[in-house]
Amino acid sequence: MSKFQPLKQAVAENLCDGDVVAFEGFTHLIPHAAAHEAIRQGFKDLTLVRMTPDIVYDQMIGMGMASRLIFSYAGNPGVGLLRRLRDAVENGWPNAVEVEEHSHAAMANAYEAGAAGLPCAVFRGYKGAGLKEVNPNIREVTCPFTGEVLAAIPSVRPDVSFIHAQKANKKGDILIEGIIGIQKEAVLAAKKAVVTVEEIVDDFDGLHPNACILPHWTVSAISHVPGGAHPSYAHGYYIRDNASYLEWDKIATDRDGFRDWMQTHVMEAGPEVFESRVAGLKGEG
Repeated sequence: MSKFQPLKQAVAENLCDGDVVAFEGFTHLIPHAAAHEAIRQGFKDLTLVRMTPDIVYDQMIGMGMASRLIFSYAGNPGVGLLRRLRDAVENGWPNAVEVEEHSHAAMANAYEAGAAGLPCAVFRGYKGAGLKEVNPNIREVTCPFTGEVLAAIPSVRPDVSFIHAQKANKKGDILIEGIIGIQKEAVLAAKKAVVTVEEIVDDFDGLHPNACILPHWTVSAISHVPGGAHPSYAHGYYIRDNASYLEWDKIATDRDGFRDWMQTHVMEAGPEVFESRVAGLKGEG
């Protein structure tokens, strides 16, 4: 059953060193505030799972939190590469990371399999692709009914998943509107789930057709963190902060500059700063 907690407490009670952890959001609702709290608490040896690692994972990798990555496509969207991830892979700074790369379709199927309690995902994919040559977790199975050769990969079943959403009601149900991405499956596949939200309401009304409600029994903890997806956007609340994504490319280029920025804007800050960061970005998103 979901509990309403300050973000610091929710992270401390649900995340552990060595966990397999997902911080999921697709295009919007990326849980930056939760990731920053995990960074402040100094967790180590994490397996970071995400369909599209972007700057939030660049920050976590650069702070030495990750030992392994399971992902599909990594980049600073609309800008270019992730410089801290590249430094870790190519130079082992601040520590070496193991990489397991998949396609988007594979990751989506792996989360769905995890949500269903299955050990693996079976799907059509990787025909003629080179990823299986460098990823030993991409296997082949033969359909016992048709004889068709299909791709198979391990399911994704995180120890804990973190997502951001628009609303929680007082019963602890979660409302996600706009692009849903893989957040629902990431929560259902995980042993524990922590959700940060823009607001807490008595109940949901005026729902959009493209909405997802996660019932309270799927969620371990809820934290009220307005602006908690910044610099990504939250549909109906604030737009994407494109300038921050452009700025990150410069910040992440230099190791010392990266550390200085993280010290000022993450280590010495708190989740309450996120609301002020989106003050000038209000809009439909």
